Amino acid sequence: MPARETQDSRPRIDAALVRRLIDTQFPQWAELPLERVDPAGSDHVIHRLGASMAVRLPRHAGALGQARKEFAWLPRLAPHLPLAIPVPVAVGEPDLGYPWAWAVSRWLDGDVATVAALADSTAAAAELAGFLVALQSCAPDGMPGEGTRPDLTAGGLADRDRTTRAAIAEVAGTFDSMALTSLWDAALSAPGWDRPPVWFHGDLHTGNLLTLDGRLSAVIDFGGLGIGDPACDMTVAFTSMSAASRGVFRSALGVDDATWTRGRGWALTTALNAYTSYAATDPRVAAQTTRQITEALIGGGRGRTGASRGR
Repeated sequence: MPARETQDSRPRIDAALVRRLIDTQFPQWAELPLERVDPAGSDHVIHRLGASMAVRLPRHAGALGQARKEFAWLPRLAPHLPLAIPVPVAVGEPDLGYPWAWAVSRWLDGDVATVAALADSTAAAAELAGFLVALQSCAPDGMPGEGTRPDLTAGGLADRDRTTRAAIAEVAGTFDSMALTSLWDAALSAPGWDRPPVWFHGDLHTGNLLTLDGRLSAVIDFGGLGIGDPACDMTVAFTSMSAASRGVFRSALGVDDATWTRGRGWALTTALNAYTSYAATDPRVAAQTTRQITEALIGGGRGRTGASRGR
């Protein structure tokens, strides 16, 4: 989640600014119509540029590195993935009072996925597993190793221990704190990833999936893209799936018990962070994160002990 900032500390982004940035830095697109996309995500203000492109400007400092990272890696990963991803075509520079790099990407048609559409869909679960298998199979040969690029190296569960335990204490009157603590302790004590590092999306949840004609069509928002332990991508099994579809997902992905347990820990800590930050003022976040916490406690999926697929 983005670092908390006051609204006044964030740059003001309106259509006039975006138009001037485009016309100044990419005059070849100056004649294309520009239309704001609402609702957009919490990290970016998005405008559609013409029929085939999207302009994304970070709202806050927590997203400021995303444009350059996606421009560097998504064009290399996209040809190997079975679902569309938002391939950048240009990176804009800070200008006209706007302080950060911004991106122009290919437009992807589709609607933001919903739990209602995905929860009981074993086909969608299998498709998501296939996407992750393909992503993990893009072995980082010739690409930066773990630790050599800070923007591709994510922190582990242990780095979130203090804040997660504080959040458990904060929600004790709403959720079973003993059950939450037991799951968190299990995730922390599960064996770590001891195989070659693989690519992970890093923020895989329902809001970062698109559907078209009732089927999954794209995965978006790769700000959390990294190389290392893929357990964080198990979060999607608890944001958008039921017990039955979760079993299909786990089986198709071939997840070992330790990675699955760490994945439940990621689902728990991210949901608790969002719940304690926003649930009191946003009923939609409250409902989504309550479901995620509940599903993480349930767990589900068929256990297995061998190595995970997609090394």
